[in-house]
Amino acid sequence: MRGSRFAPVVSRLSVPWRASLPGLCKGWVSLWEQVIPFGSRLWTKGSDNGTSARLAVSDSSTASGKPGNWDDRVMKRSDGYLLDNRQTEAGERFEAFATLFDPTTFRHLERLGIDSGRRCWEVGAGGTSVVSWLAEKVGPTGQVLATDIDTSLLAPVARPPVEVRVHDVGAEEPPGEGFDLVHARLVLVHVPDRERALQSMIKALRPGGRLLIEDADPALQPLVCPDEHGPEQRLANRLRHGFRRLLADRGADLSYGRRLPRLLREAGLRGVEAEAYFPLTSPACAALESATIRQIRDTLVTANLATNEDIDRHLANIEAGGMDLATAPMISAWGSKA
Repeated sequence: MRGSRFAPVVSRLSVPWRASLPGLCKGWVSLWEQVIPFGSRLWTKGSDNGTSARLAVSDSSTASGKPGNWDDRVMKRSDGYLLDNRQTEAGERFEAFATLFDPTTFRHLERLGIDSGRRCWEVGAGGTSVVSWLAEKVGPTGQVLATDIDTSLLAPVARPPVEVRVHDVGAEEPPGEGFDLVHARLVLVHVPDRERALQSMIKALRPGGRLLIEDADPALQPLVCPDEHGPEQRLANRLRHGFRRLLADRGADLSYGRRLPRLLREAGLRGVEAEAYFPLTSPACAALESATIRQIRDTLVTANLATNEDIDRHLANIEAGGMDLATAPMISAWGSKA
């Protein structure tokens, strides 16, 4: 996350964390409920080494900035998650995802009949494009609940009919019930307890409600350059292999997407269907690859999966524009609750 762009949303304080709080924040209540009385922000202790604090956005902040119901939890840093939403490149990645996958996602959502007055839960929302589209569809009489373990990029859409809430779908009970639609895109592949997360989403649906899960299957098409015809493509694929290894080491299921139709049927959903989509080359593919490699650069080097020279050369090759860069297939599967 770019500090300049999102400074009003999240801040990290130097040690010692308590001494570093500004004067307005001296009304904190306790070590575990460090809530500022005036209600416009929430300071909470960091979980990485006990020496930092973070500023979290309310669940129900409105365009007017008036306080509402404030979440008493931190915008969590998922220490096992490789692609933290608060890293500099995260916004670039979400923009690329929107360009690449929004048309497919919106086509499926249209087919599922999302219209005025509907209640929707967008799981692991990350960026704003799907949330904004759903908000326009359901209108002022509907509801869009957008949840994530890190809501730092969702502040621009945190106004009615959108509610933004910190929530871990793989570890917590669903944040509500009776939803007409529950949707998650490129989420469950990263969730350690995927079975619990899926059951939570189904539980949140009303009878007849629709579930749309869209997730990657990197093992189905593991190459960033399927046409590996030169040294540039071979280097790109070697780095992609390193990326996949880092994901797997953190518990990602790289074959999850292909199992979605069966998992939805086994969970009791009716009318299950599925499609797969992946682009073979586009400017957005190049933007996604560049942002991803820059985001995981230090981790690749630390794990001895690449050198800085490898990464510099690959980024230069991307910039030169001579490679056809693909993504992993995105599997979209949907069904309705009995």
